Amino acid sequence: MPDTVIRVENLGKKYAIGHQQEKQQYTTLRDVIANSSKGLAKRFRRGSRIESRSTEDFWALKDVSFEIKQGDRVGIIGRNGAGKSTLLKILSRITEPTTGRIEIKGRVASLLEVGTGFHAELTGRENIFLNGAILGMGKSEISRKFDEIVAFSEVERFLDTPVKRYSSGMYVRLAFAVAAHLEPEILVVDEVLAVGDIAFQKKCLGRMDEVSREGRTVLFVSHNMTAIRSLCNSGIFLSGGQVLNQGEIKDIVTAYEDGSKSLTENSISFPIKNHEYGLILNRCDVAIRHDNGHQNLVVSCQIGALKSLRNVGVGLTLKRLDGTVITYMPARLTNYVISEVNGTYDFSISCKEIDHYLVGDLYTVDIWLSDFSNYKQIIMVEEVAKFEILASDTFGTGNFITKKFGLVPLPLKFFTDCGCSKA
Repeated sequence: MPDTVIRVENLGKKYAIGHQQEKQQYTTLRDVIANSSKGLAKRFRRGSRIESRSTEDFWALKDVSFEIKQGDRVGIIGRNGAGKSTLLKILSRITEPTTGRIEIKGRVASLLEVGTGFHAELTGRENIFLNGAILGMGKSEISRKFDEIVAFSEVERFLDTPVKRYSSGMYVRLAFAVAAHLEPEILVVDEVLAVGDIAFQKKCLGRMDEVSREGRTVLFVSHNMTAIRSLCNSGIFLSGGQVLNQGEIKDIVTAYEDGSKSLTENSISFPIKNHEYGLILNRCDVAIRHDNGHQNLVVSCQIGALKSLRNVGVGLTLKRLDGTVITYMPARLTNYVISEVNGTYDFSISCKEIDHYLVGDLYTVDIWLSDFSNYKQIIMVEEVAKFEILASDTFGTGNFITKKFGLVPLPLKFFTDCGCSKA
């Protein structure tokens, strides 16, 4: 049974927040000049907008308790301000906790902010040794890993350049290479990896996976749920400085995304009308149905008209949850057209075996109704629903693909199954 390498009990971190109390409006330059002869003390008193200052206690973390086993890959997720970075700083011994107790077994390497542990005036070569020493490594150990660090960071040409001239991406490359290659028992990575390009992020995720397979522990904070899913096997969901949930990563991510959706999205109020055309979208439902081991996307909507309309086109856009457009399905390509709308009609679109064409991730659906004769948009509803495609062995290689970027070219047979009937 794996040993517990991190034990946190009733952890709390309190900050004092100052508040300014205004007694008068900002003074203008004219006021300052006019009052300049009244003496320094009086002018200062009248020119200042701050008459008094009060403070309040803010608990960034409160009563946080959990255990992490050796070899665990733990994703720490939550909204901005949930306390994720504060927790990592405490675990990395950068910040002292206000209350509670922490037990850590092993050496901790942290990558929390761009440039952490680097000296701006030193070169990349010198900072490798400096950062390694900060992480508790000896000179011989750093020298043994030096070539691997440089190769991984891909900054060979700039190794003898002061890091103050590095871009933020170069900073992250070098800092992550040092942290990941000096064999820490616990690797702590904040969402700083988002600064790097896609290829480097993929390389970093692969390296963190290697680290965990070697029996070491990884703590990873990110808002990229696809990366969290692919790397981590367990998760901690923070909200308001407290642990809201802890368990298997799939359950934790689902709870986070459901909570984020309810907190950040406006509810869509049907029916939606376009008075110029007299067209009404009464409802729209999206579902994933399973058939013969595959996932089919079914979009159903009810369309009404206050007057007879001809050639109403129905279009869809599929996007990842972060807003990246995956595929665009306008009516002129899919031929989703209702020849005549007179009254109320039920319209459905079934995209079969969607898991063959979309990789495992969370997606949203936009739907719009248009005048097919001139492609003019009549009604547009963004993020009408959210659905999930489970990761699958798409190409029969034994690999479960969980991430892909850019537009996905879908074959025409993907768009063939649709129907319309009088309601």
